[in-house]
Amino acid sequence: MATSGTYAYNPSLGELTLYAFNLCGIRNTALLQEHMESARMAANMLLGRWSSQGVNLWCVDLQSIPLVQGTATYSVPSNTIVMLDAYVVQNTGGAAINRLILPISRSEYASYPNPNQQGFPTTYWFDRLLSPTVTLWPVPDGNEVSFDYYRVRQIQDSEFQNGQQVEIPYYFVEAFAFGLAQRLAMVWAPEKVAILKPLADESYDIASRQNIETAQQYISPMVSSYFRP
Repeated sequence: MATSGTYAYNPSLGELTLYAFNLCGIRNTALLQEHMESARMAANMLLGRWSSQGVNLWCVDLQSIPLVQGTATYSVPSNTIVMLDAYVVQNTGGAAINRLILPISRSEYASYPNPNQQGFPTTYWFDRLLSPTVTLWPVPDGNEVSFDYYRVRQIQDSEFQNGQQVEIPYYFVEAFAFGLAQRLAMVWAPEKVAILKPLADESYDIASRQNIETAQQYISPMVSSYFRP
């Protein structure tokens, strides 16, 4: 069987845009500068929607913030969509120990009678501003090294220059093409929207089913009340 033997298929935004316009019934030779401007806007709007729809595993990374005694609030990169797992790194006898801490809401943080209390942090409040911050409680007392957290960051911008590719994995390429075609049809071929929307929704649904981690799940019922001394 003759096959390519390669796994490098990753079309550029330009190629995907041409295909998306073709799905709208618009030939390549009919495209003007205004079509491409519309496509650039639609592509980035689509990626923004995907960033808000769920945890895109390819955009998960690990961040670390050095902790300072007596300082509760720290800046977070503005491209952070949401924090996932977080832990404080403690240096004990030369060995780094990670201790998981849990998120709280603004209301719960506001209910603390002494927000300046120092100790080992056990909770954090992620304030999702345009310039986001994270606030730890209790406030670090100097026995901690860093606050480390996994986060979902936004998908990188898509541009046409130099044949740039879209920051998506292989199994999301079709979903992107149909999603882009649907958005372009709303401007350039309204009669095709009813056809393209179910195809875009189906493609995204199929791709998103693979955008998960495979791991064991354990359910432990509370049985202590059945055993009394």
